[in-house]
Amino acid sequence: MKKIGIGIGSMFYGIGNTGLPNPAAAFVEVHSDGSATVLAGAADIGQGSNTVMCQIVAEVLGIDYESVNITSADTAVTPEAGATSASRQTYVSGNACKIAAEMAKETLVKVAGEILGEEADKIVLKNKKAFVEGCEENYITLSDVLKGLKERGLIAVGSGTFNPNASSLDPVTMEGNPYATYAFATHIAQVEVETETGKIKVLKIIAAHDVGKAINEINVEGQIEGGCLMGTGFALSEEIKIENAKMQNPNFSKYLIHTSRDMPEIYPVIVEETDITGPFGAKGVGEPTLIPVAPAIINAVYDAIGIRFTELPITPKKVLEALHKM
Repeated sequence: MKKIGIGIGSMFYGIGNTGLPNPAAAFVEVHSDGSATVLAGAADIGQGSNTVMCQIVAEVLGIDYESVNITSADTAVTPEAGATSASRQTYVSGNACKIAAEMAKETLVKVAGEILGEEADKIVLKNKKAFVEGCEENYITLSDVLKGLKERGLIAVGSGTFNPNASSLDPVTMEGNPYATYAFATHIAQVEVETETGKIKVLKIIAAHDVGKAINEINVEGQIEGGCLMGTGFALSEEIKIENAKMQNPNFSKYLIHTSRDMPEIYPVIVEETDITGPFGAKGVGEPTLIPVAPAIINAVYDAIGIRFTELPITPKKVLEALHKM
């Protein structure tokens, strides 16, 4: 017999290192051809931070994303950015890149203002143009601005650092301000439990995440889908077996991870509740995508067969043993 159940799991997650200094830095230079180079220490390990950093810089400078080149995680040339962990790089390194780009922008708008005969704080950079705010038809091209820099012996460069406003925890009460911002999420999982075999199949996951601002929606959706896949493996199959202080399943033939063929239907829901401390309101979305998955599946299994499991993974053997005890 197959039984269907639905469960909910929710979480909140502090972005960055817990109650510790968390700084990152970046450099930005705008070149005479209108392109820009970013030097950032953030390591892109597949989550797409290089893409995000380039988008942030492009937005500040009013140029195409394709015109921004990045060198990242090269200790010979890039400044410190801390580890790619704690879902922190979009928030921390993203802010550093934004600050660096804004410093470079100051030189551009100053010269553009001189050419247009306006104050620098009234100049807008957009679509490779510089124009007076509220009067977009009164513009000069970015190429003209860069010529103006060259004539004046100026270079548009910037550096930026950012350290979240967090503090250490009291060692006795554990009170404090450990994070500058938090991510929130709720997942709803639908599962199918075969009572004859004990097999659990995750059919659907609806995953709603407050990411502050989605700098790149496709990246965010990819993070959510990847977290859901990892979470289903964590809930249903991944188990480290230790005997005599030695791991008995050190390879993927016995340590069973879920693959693309095991993917349920996933419906990512991006909630944009802007955080004023983040770059353009962004927070983080890495680990939060994994955290609610297993609780939602556990609750869905309970809804299907009325058994509450408190240890993971929920293997077919555990399901059958629990059913036989009913």
